[in-house]
Amino acid sequence: MEVKDSNGTILNEGDSVKVTKDLKIKGTSKTVKRGTVVKNIRLTNNVEEVDCRVLKMSIVLKTCFLQKV
Repeated sequence: MEVKDSNGTILNEGDSVKVTKDLKIKGTSKTVKRGTVVKNIRLTNNVEEVDCRVLKMSIVLKTCFLQKV
């Protein structure tokens, strides 16, 4: 299973990625700002999603909003 970012670069377990768009987090009033670097991502069973830790919360992000650093 190949997980790719918005530019088509293959993502691996433990990579660092940068958020390419401001993303509101459901259920909270917090927003992940564009340009935020997320370290140590974890791959999920879905090719379009990665699990990560941002703003002291564990959340799932869509790969179409991520760019490998």
